[in-house]
Amino acid sequence: MKVEMAITARDFTASGEVAARLEAQGLDCGILFEAARDPFLQALLSAQRTERLEIATGVAIAFARSPMIVAQTANDLQTLSGGRFILGLGSQIKLRVGSA
Repeated sequence: MKVEMAITARDFTASGEVAARLEAQGLDCGILFEAARDPFLQALLSAQRTERLEIATGVAIAFARSPMIVAQTANDLQTLSGGRFILGLGSQIKLRVGSA
């Protein structure tokens, strides 16, 4: 069984410190959400401060980004983290049923 927890911090620059604490507590994965901050920047900070903890976006909004930039960023994070980055994408588009 994997134990995962959200990486949350008031100051996004503390994401790395929070991730390091999760790793020290024995958790398997830290999950970042796109709310007020870019999850990819938080993933970078988290990967730099950890050695074993998987780092995941629990979702990054794909619709607002270039697919090529997302692929390059995810690949760079995968390389930096030594294979510990997990990309989670979402569209944030509400499905409309029926006619307008």
